[in-house]
Amino acid sequence: MVEEEVSMVDITSKPPVYREASVRGLIKLKPQTINLIREGKIKKGNPFETAKIAGILAAKNTSQIIPLCHPIPLTHVDIQTRIVDTEKIEVFTTVKTEAKTGVEMEALTATATALLTIFDMVKQYEKDEEGQYPATEILSLKVESKTKKSSS
Repeated sequence: MVEEEVSMVDITSKPPVYREASVRGLIKLKPQTINLIREGKIKKGNPFETAKIAGILAAKNTSQIIPLCHPIPLTHVDIQTRIVDTEKIEVFTTVKTEAKTGVEMEALTATATALLTIFDMVKQYEKDEEGQYPATEILSLKVESKTKKSSS
């Protein structure tokens, strides 16, 4: 095994440009849990609104979570949640900035955190008789698009 030092990529000479990334994630839940969300009967509160707040906070703190990410001044974070069918919820995140490096990691971190927050908000309804989560699963986390536009 070849050992190499890790290092942050040097972006000093890069000009700041408009950047945008969008990420889609899915979580699978029991149909009964989806119905409780639809009816507004989750004891902890609204999982969608809580997930949005958690995702925005995660995007803003990505460089503190992922060791070699640059701190980036975000200009916008948009998180949309929706019930896809009887057992799936989608989180779609778009992150924007004008910076020297992209925002894919911020969008991924925001989406993952939003999905985990939904899981946390509904886990009491997802447990089986043994206290396990056989039906609950984060199914996907995918960068759908990324944009880089120079200012010229």
